Amino acid sequence: MGFLGSKATAGRLLLLLIAVSAATADEDVFIGVNIGTDLSDMPHPTQVVALLKAQQIRHVRLYDADRAMLVALANTGIQVMISVPNEQILGIGQSNSTAANWVSQNVVAHYPATNITAIAVGSDVLTTLPNAAKILVNALKYIQSALVASNLDRQIKVSTPLSSSIILDSFPPSQAFFNRSLNPVLVPMLTFLQSTGSFLMLNIYPYYDYMQSNGVIPLDYSLFKSLPPNKEAVDSNTLLHYTNVFDAVVDAAYYAMAFLNFTNVPIIVTESGWPSKGDSNEPDATLENANTYNSNLIRHVLNKTGTPKHPGLAVSTFIYELYNEDMKPGPISEKNWGLFDANGTPIYILRLTGSGAVLSNDTTNQTFCITKDGADPKMLQAALDWACGPGKVDCSALLQGEPCYEPDNVIAHATYAFDTYYHKMGKTPAACDFNGVAAITTTDPSHGSCIFPGSLGKNGTLVNITAPSLNSTSVDSSAYNFHSNAFTSIVLIIEIFISVAVFL
Repeated sequence: MGFLGSKATAGRLLLLLIAVSAATADEDVFIGVNIGTDLSDMPHPTQVVALLKAQQIRHVRLYDADRAMLVALANTGIQVMISVPNEQILGIGQSNSTAANWVSQNVVAHYPATNITAIAVGSDVLTTLPNAAKILVNALKYIQSALVASNLDRQIKVSTPLSSSIILDSFPPSQAFFNRSLNPVLVPMLTFLQSTGSFLMLNIYPYYDYMQSNGVIPLDYSLFKSLPPNKEAVDSNTLLHYTNVFDAVVDAAYYAMAFLNFTNVPIIVTESGWPSKGDSNEPDATLENANTYNSNLIRHVLNKTGTPKHPGLAVSTFIYELYNEDMKPGPISEKNWGLFDANGTPIYILRLTGSGAVLSNDTTNQTFCITKDGADPKMLQAALDWACGPGKVDCSALLQGEPCYEPDNVIAHATYAFDTYYHKMGKTPAACDFNGVAAITTTDPSHGSCIFPGSLGKNGTLVNITAPSLNSTSVDSSAYNFHSNAFTSIVLIIEIFISVAVFL
């Protein structure tokens, strides 16, 4: 009994440590995506969420607070930034009660089932809506007051995304300052952000900086490509070397805030990306450049490189954007910033080897994890129970009456559980071992209506793969009663505990 107890305790402790470290990482730097809706064939919110899960995207920004989308995002653990649309700022900025109603309808009605973590009040207001700029800070304060009244101000931060174009003389970064005509708004805004522990939201587009530089900014410098030391940009005041536009703009924002005596307001990048197609006068809006920029940006953020001014202090970033928006007005490039088309098919395959599972959007050369031929049934059962329990695989598809119940045997059920775990963990070889009873294959094990995680399914899109959610409870494999009559001996119990210890 002591042996079993120590193994079980060790397993629980290790699971707890994994959960704690994952929670810590989740509160740290992240990559998210913006979800625009100007599509002629906008996917249903449940399809959008399925794609987010399949791509293990854990942070999203919405440009509104669409009820159907917020309902679809409920109980997924995905962290959501919602937005007050620009056209609503005037009303909210002029009325505390209007702000309170907005928070009641769009936040309180959905939280905490939907994990709303931030509210973006407008977007690029200072540069696109000068009339609303005068009451922007009021709108921020009224929304904040409504959160305080609902006891949600600690969980949800309030800010407003700003265009990086408000930073003047941005190179060298140490000389940067905000457009002085905006100081009457920026100073009280930064005071608000500092007092509420919120962050400066910044939209950074090296593509436009490159396009508007008339050849002064090299393409490689905009795309995060490696540069020889003599090609790096050097801040003559600090002697810091800059290898990409993104870092230079982030540091310019830090220096611009310091110029106004604000030195402890963190930055989050609410938009950044590169178009994959453009008009004839946009020759560098290409698939290759878009792939290079976004792949390098994601690696740069998740590797916690930081900036020359703040090395190691990475800036969380939302990629612009999830879908190509074919209804967007303007040049062709405006319609081609997306990572996916409306069907969920990748516009290009991001090159993210070594950057974890997030946005590993390769839908070609699929691999799957299946049971190994000749595997011991008892070991398969033990591994199946672990996957559906501590492994946090959603095994509901294996319940009687569900798509993957048949054939009702341990080999078929274990294959489904193994493959789901394998994809959930980013398809690393170690995730398809299960104490030697599993193997990787390129043959899709889907059958009939039972479509496996990672399969292209019938419509050419990735099927739903649920990433581990720290907000959800572990699935108890006993609830499914998988073949329990055959394996209830003490031998199986010992094997399960041994398996848990080995897998962890």
